Amino acid sequence: MHFTDEQEFLDHLLDEIRNDRINLPTLPEVALKVRRAVESGNATASQLAQMIGEDAGLSARLLQVANSPLYRGRAEITNLQMAVMRLGYDTVRSLITSLALKQVFTPDSPLLEKYFQTIWQTSVDVAAISRALSSLCPHLESEQAMLAGLIHQIGKLPILVLANQTPDLADNQALLDRLITALHPRIGEMILATWHFPETLRLVVKEYHDWYRRPDMEQADYVDLIQVAYLENLTSKGEEPPVDVSRIPAFSRLGLAPDIEVIEMEGVAETRQMFA
Repeated sequence: MHFTDEQEFLDHLLDEIRNDRINLPTLPEVALKVRRAVESGNATASQLAQMIGEDAGLSARLLQVANSPLYRGRAEITNLQMAVMRLGYDTVRSLITSLALKQVFTPDSPLLEKYFQTIWQTSVDVAAISRALSSLCPHLESEQAMLAGLIHQIGKLPILVLANQTPDLADNQALLDRLITALHPRIGEMILATWHFPETLRLVVKEYHDWYRRPDMEQADYVDLIQVAYLENLTSKGEEPPVDVSRIPAFSRLGLAPDIEVIEMEGVAETRQMFA
């Protein structure tokens, strides 16, 4: 099949999704159950620990994270109920979702593995910087900032799945890159809606490429964190930013100079290690 523009490809992709020929990424059931339980306001630490315990891999990772330099206290955490009580419900909800996301970036096709892994690694790098930057904004939660980084490019995955099934696209890297850039915010917003994520996170996938957004807004939001983290990650790898960084409102809302180096901020390396 040959596509002449972004809208034609988008229409075809939406049709494939509606007819279940391409599935939107889904979170593991345990992560969804924990999110629902915490948001209901009725869950106990024991109930959350029991839910998390249904997934041995997530259980082990949560205990490892609870004892990591980012979260550990004086006493070692030895069971899930201790972890829930030490970390708090909201932190556990965000951490379980974040840790579960790695499974979403595991493609069915070996041909897609390289692309998915590149997106995942970029997402981890941005998440680590975003979490560190959140310390500048008392009104923003560090774990939500990290989660925002992990999901900001989630909309690329279904596009790559369809491209893998379309020889004309798979062989035309320039066109594929253009389609991904143009369409992944819309698809990402659809995915987060099916996961019942809050509007603050849906806004991240929708607006993080809108570099000059909301110039009159005074207080920074999660989109600002992701924009700065994304650009700082590019710069740290020696890549040229796609925009004039000095004109981006996100930096001023965070109280940062455009030439700031945040890659060495406290916690960046430790957050990356969580997802290694």
